[in-house]
Amino acid sequence: MSTAALTGAPPVPPAAADGPLGPDPLLHPDPAVAAEQAALEALLRCWTRETGARPGPDGRLRIDVLGGAARLTAPVRHWSPAGWHRFGPATLGAGPGSADAPVDAVTAAALLAAAAADRPDPGQVADLAARVADSVVRTAEILAHHRGTVAPGGPERSRFLAAEQALLLGHPLHPTPKSRDGLGPAQSAAYSPELHGSFQVHWYAVDRGLLASGSAVPESAERLTAALLGDALTLPPGTAALPLHPWQARELAHRPAVAALLADGTVRDLGPAGEPWHPTSSVRTVYRPGTPWMLKLSLGLRITNSRRENLRKELLRGLEMHRLLESGLAAEWRAAHPGFDIVRDPAWIGVDHPDLGDPGGLDTVLRAQPFAPTDRVLCVAGLVAEQPRGTGDTVPSRLGDTLRALAARTGRPLRTVSAEWFLRYLDAVVLPVLWLDGRGGIALEAHQQNSLVLLDAEGWPLGGRYRDNQGYYYRESAADRLTARLPGLGAESDTFLPDAVIDHHFAYYLGINHVLGLIGAFGSQGLADEGVLLAGLRRFLAGPRATATGSALPALMLDSPTLPCKANLLTRINGLDELVGPVATQSVYVDIPNPLADAR
Repeated sequence: MSTAALTGAPPVPPAAADGPLGPDPLLHPDPAVAAEQAALEALLRCWTRETGARPGPDGRLRIDVLGGAARLTAPVRHWSPAGWHRFGPATLGAGPGSADAPVDAVTAAALLAAAAADRPDPGQVADLAARVADSVVRTAEILAHHRGTVAPGGPERSRFLAAEQALLLGHPLHPTPKSRDGLGPAQSAAYSPELHGSFQVHWYAVDRGLLASGSAVPESAERLTAALLGDALTLPPGTAALPLHPWQARELAHRPAVAALLADGTVRDLGPAGEPWHPTSSVRTVYRPGTPWMLKLSLGLRITNSRRENLRKELLRGLEMHRLLESGLAAEWRAAHPGFDIVRDPAWIGVDHPDLGDPGGLDTVLRAQPFAPTDRVLCVAGLVAEQPRGTGDTVPSRLGDTLRALAARTGRPLRTVSAEWFLRYLDAVVLPVLWLDGRGGIALEAHQQNSLVLLDAEGWPLGGRYRDNQGYYYRESAADRLTARLPGLGAESDTFLPDAVIDHHFAYYLGINHVLGLIGAFGSQGLADEGVLLAGLRRFLAGPRATATGSALPALMLDSPTLPCKANLLTRINGLDELVGPVATQSVYVDIPNPLADAR
């Protein structure tokens, strides 16, 4: 079945690096041109998803802007039922008889932001345009770096770290995927995973009278951070070691509450020390080879939509989840799905003072680091991320490299191997998440960046992991059985939510962002027919194993004509920080047509 038949859209050209539309613009030899194109495509994907816009019969997307006085136009290279569309360069014209002119991403962002609102807020339009500009500059810097001679994966060639550093273009459905306002060029080189950055963490010594911490493992957080510091510095008597991101440490010194603590000596600035740490895909979670812990640091930068400072309720969720799993739930889960688990966040350390507030900017999470350098464990977002290095006929990705190697090894067609890989992935990664929801009463915010896939030696999926202490939702309908496992669960972590709210968000994070996003990557990269994968997904969701999990998500995705979808462009235009306020209202959501409804 063609993508046009699945969506009701007119036929459009298939994804191809070279053909009627010419070479793929993401492979342009100038990194700045490729970065502009990547930004335009992300904006146009957001617009089509959030407004329902579709291309015309000639395979061109047209958007009226400036109140209809002008029109933004882009040819469609690939129309994706799952939303990962590909576009050619965009132009702007004033109407019949006028010549269209090329348009840059910043201009397009301002025009689209104004067109999206009845009464556009000039401040929000300007903010979006500025952040798109920042994202384009950083993307060009990243592409230039990767088109040079680099050694991906860090000093030990860690597969885990290599995948964490692979999101060269960022979220394909976000208007400002690489915006990190507040980082200068030298800081960007040190702190960006895509630039293979590394840095010493910054250390504070905190008087024990102000120390706040928690641990669900035998060792205290204080002992764990002291071990990470080692003999790099000498701690003053009566203090504990608090690791901080160096950008955060410099910024904290200008906050009055922290400056007062530094001035009176109850918090002492020890400076940077120790072996270098490597930023992962979230930027603020850092990894150091040879240590059993990663650090999830508070970082007050705006990255995509939010300032990334740890909230106390998130720290408590990490401890709760570890204890809840160790109460027997993990054993039941592993019995059904031995290849899947949660990367634990079982300890944290910070500072308690009434003037700091929440977030106070001084709290750090200790995350278990269970992966060996040789483990084939990849962040799903890094696995599917396009790698436009400027050479070749197609835009490569780790997913494409893996599947082409499997096809060559087995002597089978690429699309056949891709379909089998996808079905194995559903069993290895998606089914366990449905089990935890339906049988355990816990839904995970399992979008692609929070999800890891484990591959066997040949490249087939054999298991997965979830990570993120922000993204646990306890179902109110499961409150009695969950609190029976762990009395007092959720009292301080604010994690129980109505089932309707969880169903809404779970459908987006696991259903749309993760699974449909994976299908979109297969299609846009020419690895498989999206219609075939959608039909396979329908069979999986309707099958006995998914039904037996008891999760409500399979029925919702099978039967609903529309699905709730986070609207990243509208969220950005409205100036929302997705870590602030109630879960139900942190982001703008829209209803989009369910591509599974037609994959029957």
